[in-house]
Formats: sequence, C-alpha cells, structure tokens
Amino acid sequence: MTVNFGLWPRSLFGRLALLLLVVILVSQGTAIFLFRQDRAALLARQFGDTKIVQLKSLRAALSAADPTSTSATLSHFGQAYSARIVPDAERGFIGVPAQIPLLLDLETRLRSELGPETELRIQPRQQLLWIKLQAGDRAYWAGFQLPRRAEDAPSRALEWSLIALVVLLVSAYVFARYLARPLRELNNAVADVGKGRSPPPLPETGPSEIVNLNRGFNRMLAGLREAGRDRALLLAGVSHDLRTPLARLRLGVEVGVKDDVEREGMVADIEQMDKIIGQFLDFARDEREIPLEPCNLNDIVTPLVERQRRHGRDLRFAPGELPPTPLRATAVSRLVSNLLDNALTYGSPPVEIATRLDAGSLVLEVSDRGPGVAPEDVERLKRPFTRGEPARTGTGGAGLGLAIVDRIARLHGGSFHLGPRDGGGTLARVTFPSTKQ
Repeated sequence: MTVNFGLWPRSLFGRLALLLLVVILVSQGTAIFLFRQDRAALLARQFGDTKIVQLKSLRAALSAADPTSTSATLSHFGQAYSARIVPDAERGFIGVPAQIPLLLDLETRLRSELGPETELRIQPRQQLLWIKLQAGDRAYWAGFQLPRRAEDAPSRALEWSLIALVVLLVSAYVFARYLARPLRELNNAVADVGKGRSPPPLPETGPSEIVNLNRGFNRMLAGLREAGRDRALLLAGVSHDLRTPLARLRLGVEVGVKDDVEREGMVADIEQMDKIIGQFLDFARDEREIPLEPCNLNDIVTPLVERQRRHGRDLRFAPGELPPTPLRATAVSRLVSNLLDNALTYGSPPVEIATRLDAGSLVLEVSDRGPGVAPEDVERLKRPFTRGEPARTGTGGAGLGLAIVDRIARLHGGSFHLGPRDGGGTLARVTFPSTKQ
C-alpha cells in the first residue's frame, strides 16, 4: 500500500533536495542547541568560580570584623563585593531553593568549598542569588545579582549559523541538480525514442550506477539503430536478389519452355528464390518469446546431417556426450542448417561436425576444407547481406546465413566464432551455456 503525502516531491531531484534540506536543518539545529548548552555551562562554571573566590574573601572579612558591626559595616562590605549582606538572624524571606540543574551543581560546589552549612536560594523576580555562609560563629546571607543573558554573542552565532545554512542549502541544491541531471537526460532520451526519434548517445561519465545505466541505454540505442539499418537492407536485398531470377523466369515464359536445360534452370531459379525468401523470414523472425525447453543438441544436429547425406553430401558427424540443455529447438535447428549450408556452399568437402562439453558450455563446431576466411573479414561476414565473394551473384542465398547464426547464438546467451581452420579451411564454433537460463 502506497501512501501519498501532499508535500512529498514526485521527482528524484525534489526528494534528494528535501532530504538534504532536512539533514542540514537538523544538523544546524543540533549544532546551535549544543552551542547554547555548552556556552551556558561555561558561563555557569565561570560564575561559580568567581563567586567562590568572592565568598571566601567575604567570609574572611566578616570573620575578622567586629561582632558588634553595624549595618554600615555590612553595607561597606556589600559595596566592596557587589552583594547585599544580611545576618541570618535578621533575614526574612530569602527566596526559594534552586531547582535548575546548573544552580544545583553550583550549590554542590559551594558546599564542597565553603562547608556543608552553605545554602543557596534564589529570588526569580529580583534576579537575586542568595548564598548562606558561615563566618566564625555567625552566619550571613550574601545576595548577588544574577548575570543577565549576553545577547550579543548568541546573536552573532545565530547570524553565522544562518550564513552557513544558506551556503549549505545552495551547495545542496547544486549537488542535487548535479546528481539528478543524468537521470533527466536519460528521461529525455527515452522520451525521444518513444516518439520515434534517435537521440545522441548519453555520456558514460559520473557515478558507477549512472555509467552502467547510460552504457546499457547506449547499447539498446545502438541495437535499435542496427535493427533499423537491417530493415532498410532487407528491403534493398529483396529487390536486388530477386530481380535477376525473376527476369530470367519472365523471359523463359515469354519465349516458351522448349528446352529441358532451360526448364531445369527455371526450376533452379525458383528454388533459389524460395531459399532467399526463407532466409528473409528467418532473419526477420523474433523468437525471444519462445520458451526454452530441455533437449539434447545431438538430437537436433543428427536429422540435419542425415538429410544432407541423403542428397549425396560428404558430412562427418562426431557427437559428444551432452546433457539436456534448455534450448529453443526450432531456432537452433535453423542455426545448424545455416552453418551446414554455408560450409557446403563456400567450402570444400569433407564437412565435419562435432559437439562436445567444454568448461560447462556446449560447443558445436562445423569445419570444412575450403579457401578459409581472412581474420579481418570475420565481423563483416556476420553482418546481414554479406558474402565472402565481392559479387552477390553466382551462389544461392541472400547473405543472411551467418547473421542468423550469430543472432540465434546471442539469443541463447552464447557466442559465435568464425575463423580459419588449422591445415586450411574454415572453422565455425557456436558456444551455448549448459546451465538453465
């Protein structure tokens, strides 16, 4: 259940800014509170130390004074020590016991320094602090004016705190904008993609999470662009590869088919067209939604090899011991069929097929003894509508076979490697993860 607060920001920037604001306000409030508490404790300590010295001196003076001293003498001492001095016997109401922790601590210190008979009273309205002290065999009450709160220092501290708060808030705002900027850029780029536009790649800089997110988006964007290029090439390839056999068929129909050789050529053209169209359909088919099913790779390869052998092709299959593996059987069957067609079309017999388990992965290898593949042409040959020959005529197919192999391998989380074979020829290797995906 989600609770929506009216003041809770919806954007990441707003929430981050609010979080930083709350943290700064709490930290500043805590700092001001601790400052005031420490300052009050320090002033109380200083006041106590001063009064203890004064009271000790006053007690010595009162002890040395004539016991029959008049009020004039006490008034003289009061002026000298900035206090009102009243004999204990003449006192009336001398305030109430202290309840404030700072004054209770002061009373404890006074008793420790001046004796256990020392008492402390306070008159809040007159802001007087009364202290009872024993001078010889006589007791007196000395009243001192409580210190007024010094407003200057706290006001300066508050001013500096406000200045620091403003600086921190501005810094937090800039920092929050800096952290939220990559996400705003990503949001705008996603909106552009949704509208059919192609935004520029996002910068792969900043925090690692942002870098990984932008890198994934850039890969997705590159994949979309590649898919768009593939679709354009597909349309161009259909027009290019079907134009010549269609023209030959049209000419044969117009003049009439009287020769057996001509008839066989027309049949071959039709088969070539059917093969090209089949590759177009395989390349355009999206099989990501097809569920994985446990199957043995050898069971997929064996019927394809047998079918080629029935047509008189020289194929040699060396199956290895393989465990059942989650695969899309139909897609893998097309992968193997395209590898065999590629080896039979561009290579030389014998074509050798082998399967094995290597380091926890299924490995399928198809090799031939043809002219081989140059290392610099490997990645080019994996692209759609690409053939090993400079010309696009003379052989069947549309140059989609290896592109289909590479796509199906990546669909299963595997890889497709194409390269020269030791001793001459070409080696095509497909690796599938053997664990369930």
